[in-house]
Amino acid sequence: MSFFIYILECADGSLYAGCTNNLEKRLKEHNESTWGAHYTKIRRPVTLKYQEKHASLKKARHREAEIKSWRREKKLALIEKD
Repeated sequence: MSFFIYILECADGSLYAGCTNNLEKRLKEHNESTWGAHYTKIRRPVTLKYQEKHASLKKARHREAEIKSWRREKKLALIEKD
């Protein structure tokens, strides 16, 4: 099974980072469902700006925590680099 780290851009221009094993389903949840994160629910619609694939949940969660600790400018640089 693969795990994905992703960065979303919200309607207000803010960025949100997350982790999932089903990126398509999770993006739909962020935009349409009550199961989306509260942060994105009040900032819809969201668009996928970046994704990374990882072989294990442990590695994916570690990378997610790393990206979440970054300033906005560093996240944007990662998005633009992709």
